[in-house]
Amino acid sequence: MPANILNLPAYTVTNIVETEHDYHINAETKTTSQTCPHCYSDHLVGFVRNEQLVRDLPIHGKRIGIYVDTRRYQCRSCNKTFYERLPDVDGKRMMTSRLVAWLGKQSVKRPFSHLAEEIGISEMTVKNVFNDYINELERTVRFETPQWMGIDEIHIIKKPRCVVSNIENNTIVNVLRDRNKKTVAEYLFRLKGRDLVKCVAIDMWEPYKDAVRDVMPQATIVIDKFHVVRMANDCLEKVRKEIRGSLTDKQRRGLMHDRFILLKRESNLKGLDLITLESWTKNYPALGAAYRAKEDFFAIYDAMTVQEGITQFRDWEASLAPEIKTPSTLSREQLTTGCRRSWRTSIIRLRTLTPSR
Repeated sequence: MPANILNLPAYTVTNIVETEHDYHINAETKTTSQTCPHCYSDHLVGFVRNEQLVRDLPIHGKRIGIYVDTRRYQCRSCNKTFYERLPDVDGKRMMTSRLVAWLGKQSVKRPFSHLAEEIGISEMTVKNVFNDYINELERTVRFETPQWMGIDEIHIIKKPRCVVSNIENNTIVNVLRDRNKKTVAEYLFRLKGRDLVKCVAIDMWEPYKDAVRDVMPQATIVIDKFHVVRMANDCLEKVRKEIRGSLTDKQRRGLMHDRFILLKRESNLKGLDLITLESWTKNYPALGAAYRAKEDFFAIYDAMTVQEGITQFRDWEASLAPEIKTPSTLSREQLTTGCRRSWRTSIIRLRTLTPSR
């Protein structure tokens, strides 16, 4: 293995031990401390050495531990002692600066436990790096208040947190500590230029709607299409499970992988999938009716005007077959409510928010 495996010019690698999951690398610094970090004096005396473990980015899928023989100094001017400063090492923790930067970016999108296992550190350390990364972003990055705003949530450490986004640019503006109305309203109130926000796309979480209405009454509230059409899939899934529950084992085997096919849009079904769906809907009319209701509901979003969409929704609601109304009563009521709330806004679908439309 090459001596420059670390790609850190300030170090000389003296030994490498490879195990099943790790590389243990002994290294020396090429330069030593020349001034005291407390009083900046150069009257120093070295009197003891100590091996320090520095974590670095994984190599070849294995964790990296750099063992550096570090000298301790005493300053003759202020009598304070200190270890020599290790180049390319973070000032707050025994990790390379590049590892800390990488962890900060990864911790936003990956579980802390996975990162901790991959690097060989504790979850608390990953959490601390994450907090530092977010604080630095808040200090240095300033986002322009979007005219077309999205408010949704993401689960981080098993807790829902509000995510504010810029729909036009497809970028995240901020991540809030929770999704409560007070938190969202306080954040919106502090936004510069909040009176310029024209439209806010949300899910069906009531506190989002209340916060926007209280703080930005001029903004049109739109129910995100994704959260509405997902309810149609939920209704179809409930009908599918109830039908499967009444079948024999042999009949259920004939419906193998039915969920994956039923959730697809009809326009995306090709070849064997299309033939299989036709066979199922012929043998199980209720399943076919549920699938058709799902497809017709999705088609409402192809309407080009608000009035056309409302008319299609009413026609769709009136056309629901009796055999799929009863098993899906609760889901259907929720679906109807969500769809009405979506269509009573002044914009039909999210893609109409872009200027090009």
